[in-house]
Amino acid sequence: MSERNSVLTVEVMDSDGSTFTLHEVCERGECHAEFVIKLVNYGVIAPVEPATEARQWLFDVAALARLHKARRLQRDLKMNLPGLAMSLELLDEVQEMRKEVDRLNRQLQQLTGEW
Repeated sequence: MSERNSVLTVEVMDSDGSTFTLHEVCERGECHAEFVIKLVNYGVIAPVEPATEARQWLFDVAALARLHKARRLQRDLKMNLPGLAMSLELLDEVQEMRKEVDRLNRQLQQLTGEW
């Protein structure tokens, strides 16, 4: 019998559309506003809607989860902001490829009758 390795991925779903101000994101992400502003400038996270001033920004749950991931990478791997941006982009691509492989495997199983 062969042993299967699997990777658990978690998607953050927000059914009620909660948003957080810059101040709330900083509190929940345990970081300074300057860090969040830099992440926005590098395209790592984005406010729900553009605003002229950073203090007017609102962020969704997905941005908060991405902020936590960025903080972990920075803390654990000592990454700078360009490195964070590139790493998160590559991690997103890997996650999308895994989803596609899973989808194709399910489709193949259906076609071959291995359900």
